[in-house]
Amino acid sequence: MKYKVMRMICMFDLPVETSEEQRIYRTFRKNLIKEGFIMMQYSVYIRTCPNRGYCTRLENRMQKFMPEKGNVRIIVITEKQYDDMKIFVGSKSETEKSIGAERMIII
Repeated sequence: MKYKVMRMICMFDLPVETSEEQRIYRTFRKNLIKEGFIMMQYSVYIRTCPNRGYCTRLENRMQKFMPEKGNVRIIVITEKQYDDMKIFVGSKSETEKSIGAERMIII
């Protein structure tokens, strides 16, 4: 069985008007980073996954720290689809360039 490397993209818009909402935002963002996501642009985080099954397990783990308010969306695409993305203004971040399709970086 051939496995395809996938990219999981998490896009979110969370309220940050009160100090409690700001705390919830920070906690959510920290949990994304703990799960291996990197910031692609503001409120858009991305992570490489080895296969679709891993994506499903990651989604289940993420359900545990989802905020109650706001808007959080997740989409999973193949590495090929990600590579076909067109950037009209700006460029890939240095982190995106260095990680590429690798799942782990040792510094």
